[in-house]
Amino acid sequence: MSTPQAIRGTQDIFGAEAEAFAHVVETFERIRKLYRFRRVEMPVFEKTEVFSRSIGETTDVVSKEMYSFEDRGGDSLTLRPEFTAGICRAYLTNGWQQYAPVKVATHGPLFRYERPQKGRYRQFHQLDAEIIGAAEPQADVELLVMADQLLKELGIADGVTLMLNTLGDGASREAWRAALVEYFRAHKADLSEDSQDRLERNPLRILDSKDPRDKVFTDAAPKIDDFLSGEAQDFFGKVTAGLDAAGVAWTRAPALVRGLDYYRHTAFEFVTDRLGAQGTVLGGGRYDGLMESLGGPHTPAVGWAAGVERLAMLVGETAPEVPEVALVLEHDDYLDFANACLANLRRAGVSADLIASGSPKKRFDKAAKLGAHRIATISQRDGARWVNVRGANADDHRTRLIHSLLTL
Repeated sequence: MSTPQAIRGTQDIFGAEAEAFAHVVETFERIRKLYRFRRVEMPVFEKTEVFSRSIGETTDVVSKEMYSFEDRGGDSLTLRPEFTAGICRAYLTNGWQQYAPVKVATHGPLFRYERPQKGRYRQFHQLDAEIIGAAEPQADVELLVMADQLLKELGIADGVTLMLNTLGDGASREAWRAALVEYFRAHKADLSEDSQDRLERNPLRILDSKDPRDKVFTDAAPKIDDFLSGEAQDFFGKVTAGLDAAGVAWTRAPALVRGLDYYRHTAFEFVTDRLGAQGTVLGGGRYDGLMESLGGPHTPAVGWAAGVERLAMLVGETAPEVPEVALVLEHDDYLDFANACLANLRRAGVSADLIASGSPKKRFDKAAKLGAHRIATISQRDGARWVNVRGANADDHRTRLIHSLLTL
């Protein structure tokens, strides 16, 4: 009987890759606490309508990529392909409005049936941060500064650029959309098949097409700046001023868009050329109309998500933490005592490993390979138990503490 293989598009993460993955998540958790974002945990599956109504029936995610199934009760359920829709559903159904504006953050696995490639999997993991119930541009600034700090503290900010655009308010966006439809209709026969399909239902998406047939026309397409209302200009100006004040570098990207109608004002991506075609490491925007698509009242909101796998690839190999103490048992009669010492160390917050197998010489070799800061030995001298701690700064306070925990 052959051994079952992992499902295509999934991954088993171990060793240095797992350490880099954990480093990304731990850094995110530390920073979200600095910014006072509340931790939330969301269901891995939701009713399919949560995603079809929020992401849009005609998007590739809904029409081609969702893992949907019918449960025994006859309900159509879907493994979450993203976090935002589920968080918005929870905001409406759990009465989180009482906390508005509410800042929430989460991370975990997501699922999309798409072609696996470098940095892209069918089960993948994201970090997610949202501010719901805040209409002010300061919310956009806070999220962007938070994202910038995350990348810097991960040590991967070099070579990563914040691309920033505005989609304007509702009136601005609608006027721009109408102008784009008129412009692209005149060139419809020369557009790619995907862009011809998008022309009537999602014309903004043509602007970020990578197809060379479309690039000829997108560069000369109408720009959002020609349609921005005074209010929309003021909003974007406050976002950019806030970023400048916080020392966050940004680059204007007038072709950066979000196709769905509920997106407003700020749209952004942190991009790099260090991951090949999958260049976006973090992205998001303001989605002031999303709650209404889920049957709720108008609720301003802004958020971003980042792929853990892509961030971990940029971080590179991360060495596992070495134990503070390698406890070497030289005399097997004292195994119970060694276990008591090990428990004392760990309860006191000292990371430790016990080496108690193999010959005494091999035990020391194993301890040396661990790279522990200190090696403690438990042996027998003159018929009695003997404990010794060796390591750098053997007389410092930490070593004296460790020695006391080994002699209780």
